[in-house]
Amino acid sequence: MYARIMQTDNINVNSGLMSAMRHYSNPLTCIHEVASVKWPDGKAVCPRCSSKRSSFLQTRLMWKCLDCKKQYSVKVGTIFEDSAIGLDKWLCAMWMLANCKNGVSSYEIARALEVTQKTAWFMLHRIRYAQHTGSINKMTGTVEADETFIGGKARFMHADKRAEKIHGRGPEGKAIVFGLLERETGKVRTSVVGTRRKHHLHATVRDNVAAGAALYTDALKSYDGLDEYTHKVVDHAETNVDGVVHTNRLENFWSLLKRSIKGTYVSVEPFHLFRYLDEQPFRYKRHATDQERFQKVLGSVAGKRLTWEL
Repeated sequence: MYARIMQTDNINVNSGLMSAMRHYSNPLTCIHEVASVKWPDGKAVCPRCSSKRSSFLQTRLMWKCLDCKKQYSVKVGTIFEDSAIGLDKWLCAMWMLANCKNGVSSYEIARALEVTQKTAWFMLHRIRYAQHTGSINKMTGTVEADETFIGGKARFMHADKRAEKIHGRGPEGKAIVFGLLERETGKVRTSVVGTRRKHHLHATVRDNVAAGAALYTDALKSYDGLDEYTHKVVDHAETNVDGVVHTNRLENFWSLLKRSIKGTYVSVEPFHLFRYLDEQPFRYKRHATDQERFQKVLGSVAGKRLTWEL
């Protein structure tokens, strides 16, 4: 049982980064924290034969299955699997990413944890994978829908690069991100879409919003035809708010997302953008202490595996 390695030096809800670094400098503490979310009943489970009969090897900080005789660590079956980086560095990186309002760059993580930038970048992507807030439950109540463009502005580009990427007005050369915000809970769902055409947006709305919900959008024609919702439109050419009909809260989310991308990450490749979109909805409107946000991410590490190719 992993209960044998429990530590008593717990951090509290008011703890900050320094307290977390001291707390997780003990390898036994790190193993216990991960084991407690991976095996809530207190019994380690062999990943090969599913046996709960095991012995903890104090010298190796691993378990040995008493049935199949194989050894395994707490990292197996989590985002930490196949990583040579110690859990002390993993958990400190998780604390930083969960609580830095505008995100934290891989270069900063690399300097703070004394790892390479490539290692820090891969660690952050795994943590963002744990932050993913997807759900099979559809949004209800009042839902705002909007889209935005992510990409470099023409005035900041070199003349040659501008001529290559920018051709007239519109989203040419940029990624299109579609978002839905549930007003009652503040929860946000985002996804990268290929176009703003009706078939793309309608499919995303219907996959994520329950029929009968109040749906508020701008005057984009692609939203026409969503008749199963109480659909109301605000025309931004005339006004930003029409009573309770507006998309201001989602616009606020877009401003926070772009602030983190432009100010912290600077350049995000389109094929990695969806990982950065996992990060911002996790932090949005999450009124909690640093320790509570950290525990929320830690509770999602089990059952997820992210390889370099993904």
